[in-house]
Amino acid sequence: MKLSPLSFLLPVALSLLPAAFAEHTSNWAVLVGTSRFWFNYRHLANVLSLYRTVKRLGIPDSQIILMLPDDMACNPRNAFPGTVYSNSDRAVDLYGTNIEVDYRGYEVTVENFIRLLTDRVGDEMPRSKRLLTDENSNILIYMTGHGGDEFLKFQDAEEISAFDLADAFEQMWEKRRYHEILFMIDTCQANTMYSKFYSPNIIATGSSEIGQSSYSHHADNDVGVAVIDRYTYY
Repeated sequence: MKLSPLSFLLPVALSLLPAAFAEHTSNWAVLVGTSRFWFNYRHLANVLSLYRTVKRLGIPDSQIILMLPDDMACNPRNAFPGTVYSNSDRAVDLYGTNIEVDYRGYEVTVENFIRLLTDRVGDEMPRSKRLLTDENSNILIYMTGHGGDEFLKFQDAEEISAFDLADAFEQMWEKRRYHEILFMIDTCQANTMYSKFYSPNIIATGSSEIGQSSYSHHADNDVGVAVIDRYTYY
């Protein structure tokens, strides 16, 4: 089902109903940007906006998996090196000095994302790259990038389908890896990505219906590109 706005959803999702106190033990977040290249600056800003928000609401870095396919802060085109902004007034540097990126660059793949969710990783995988949840964990999963009807691109090289995502969540449920999931996605035709979900205890919300585009909110003339998408901005 489709819910809004973000300012209402996140506090609700990260809080507990009294009846659930005995079951719930931890909150986690998996924040995924799937776009490379400078002109997709806004997608990185989307992810970092959510990253900043969940940290402010109390989820520590040890329970956040941050996946960034490109480093806009260090891009030679960046007029403000070492920074990422989501507003043209540049009041808040989203990149800042306290950021922990768990998957960088070409580590951000469909395979690694599904392995992360389903815990199909080797023993050599460090704890910082693992989603160490259990049947009592609530998880926010946020994705942003370029997509279409029942697919989301990863770095213009591959795609994850709505079926892939639905099956991964079912594996998580069968392996007792979550209590509740809040799934959020900001991309064109976003809502089609959760149209195939069949597992319990998942609330999903997206930026656009089938046939609709997801638009940027505004550009920063000095940065030279759009700096955030409308859905994530609001």
